[in-house]
Amino acid sequence: MTVYLVGAGPGDPDLLTVRAARLLRQADVVIHDRLVGSSVLDLVPPRTPLIDVGKRPGGPRHAQADLNALLLDCAARCEVVVRLKGGDPYVFGRGGEEALALAAAGHRVEVVPGLSSATAAAAAGGIPLTHRGRSHGFTVVTAASAHDAEDVDWRVLAQLDHTLVVLMGVRLAPHIAAALIAGGRSPDEPAAVIGSATTASQQVERTTLARLGEVRVPAPATIVIGDVADLDGLPEWHSNHLTTHHGAAHHCAARHGPLGGTA
Repeated sequence: MTVYLVGAGPGDPDLLTVRAARLLRQADVVIHDRLVGSSVLDLVPPRTPLIDVGKRPGGPRHAQADLNALLLDCAARCEVVVRLKGGDPYVFGRGGEEALALAAAGHRVEVVPGLSSATAAAAAGGIPLTHRGRSHGFTVVTAASAHDAEDVDWRVLAQLDHTLVVLMGVRLAPHIAAALIAGGRSPDEPAAVIGSATTASQQVERTTLARLGEVRVPAPATIVIGDVADLDGLPEWHSNHLTTHHGAAHHCAARHGPLGGTA
């Protein structure tokens, strides 16, 4: 019996790992978060039970303990339990807590990494988190901690000289912007908000730090702050991204060798 902590990626099912997609087809039960999209859940066979354990804002503090108990119960009764989490299980997904609880009870746990929205949302919005001459690194932070939604030292983060990525920060955008400006960031610094990244509902709004609080992009959304946020000319994600031209691919393979030389 094994519990798989599986990353569902940022939204588009084509961005699941091959192993994640295979486990969804093999699972005896799938326990999923609120932000896992219906297009990903559609990959689960109809006969497989789906249990929605998504936490809603303002939910009870004991919810994680209840979830751990559910996982332990399923692990005792099922051969393949998939705990499906948006993004990556170990990036603000509390996957570590669940893994520890399961391991302490003697259950086998395997983590299947997923593509985190911390990087995927920016890429889907046409924003490179690092770019020569603009940013040599990036920092990821969540605006919602386990104790207080505003329990982040934004003044310290304001001193960083590279890109700042904020998850779960839409509701606190005015507070975040004001705190970063108070900490020394320029009000004119570029910023962007990417909502529903890699889905048909994706929305990208570019602005400045001073006007970040005015952006109306519904959650789930990722905030990117830094000089990379106003780069022009880079492609954004489109729902028709997987259009394949089989004839052209065959023609190219027939003419060129493995390294691009003439066959």
